[in-house]
Amino acid sequence: MKATLQAGLDTETSFVVDRERTINFMGEAARVYATPVLVRDIEVACRNLLLAHLDPGEDSVGTRVEIDHLAATLVGMPVTLAVRVAEVNGRVVTFEVSGRDAVEPIVRGRHARFVVDVAKTGERLAAKAAKARAAQG
Repeated sequence: MKATLQAGLDTETSFVVDRERTINFMGEAARVYATPVLVRDIEVACRNLLLAHLDPGEDSVGTRVEIDHLAATLVGMPVTLAVRVAEVNGRVVTFEVSGRDAVEPIVRGRHARFVVDVAKTGERLAAKAAKARAAQG
């Protein structure tokens, strides 16, 4: 991690809620921003902020998400997600997140990410895959 990774760093990400970001189980009139997709968008926004402050060979994985999805956002509405580094504790980086659509706030919460060495993580995952294959017989 670079010395630039410190509490207070922030950024905003904006996009329009398209059909792929919505639920489909309540009919066309109720196509709204899906909570699992909102979580993914928050993770991506936090990771993108973090990447500029990591060393080559490092990346991050999400470890905790705590959000309140406050309001429905319709297809075609713009959304802005704001993420801010709240704390850096070793390799754990905690973000405060908020977001709004064109009408009202839609989300608030926190997200934690763990900075990893990509090569070492690949080795650990390969070892786990080998154990899983062995366990299946």
